[in-house]
Amino acid sequence: MAGYITEFFGYRAEDRSKAALQAAASGVCPFSGSQCSKTLSRDRAVSGVCAVKQMAEGAPSVICCPIRLYAENYKLLYRVSLKAFGEMSPLYAGRSAVEKAKQENGAIAVFGHGWGGELRLPQRHGTGAYFVDWVLARLDGNGKLAEFTAIEVQTIDTTGNYRTAREKLLQNREITKDTVGFNWENVAKRIIPQIIYKGQILQREDLCKTGLYFVCPEPVYERVLARL
Repeated sequence: MAGYITEFFGYRAEDRSKAALQAAASGVCPFSGSQCSKTLSRDRAVSGVCAVKQMAEGAPSVICCPIRLYAENYKLLYRVSLKAFGEMSPLYAGRSAVEKAKQENGAIAVFGHGWGGELRLPQRHGTGAYFVDWVLARLDGNGKLAEFTAIEVQTIDTTGNYRTAREKLLQNREITKDTVGFNWENVAKRIIPQIIYKGQILQREDLCKTGLYFVCPEPVYERVLARL
């Protein structure tokens, strides 16, 4: 199995613009505004790989880093908020949304990934617990919870490695194949039970009126549906 990198530090691999080269040289993710959090297993070097593609003809380029889905200043959160609550209210991190809601006659509190911390789902019995990637909570003008929704995010898992391909991009922006592949089976067997379980948990919550949103690249969505 062989593949190659199609997006590197937020830019197309073939992009030789000053901005693309600076992003790779600095190690900064343009979507988070901080150093890329994806690292190589051997030496913990910053990865910078956003998407990869298999060599097979017609194979899609697939996002392999979840941070890539948070482009345009977390636009996906605003889109889900609009779908779930029917309004485009400002989003605020965690508990800070309470005072904002009182000042602005309502607000959306965000929990997850540097906003307000991930929230643990209620559990029926036993030990251990599941988390969801994001919770959006609509607060009324008194800062009280009116309703909420949850979001689960999934990209593709990879097999093999792209170390050589990454080095070539860093050195002279050369695109070359490597042993990287897609682990479709691992994604399917992990995410499908989680969606089912978390969906059932959230279904019992009266204030979770719109259920669980599943956000993923289109090729991942198609594989999950085929598996189901």
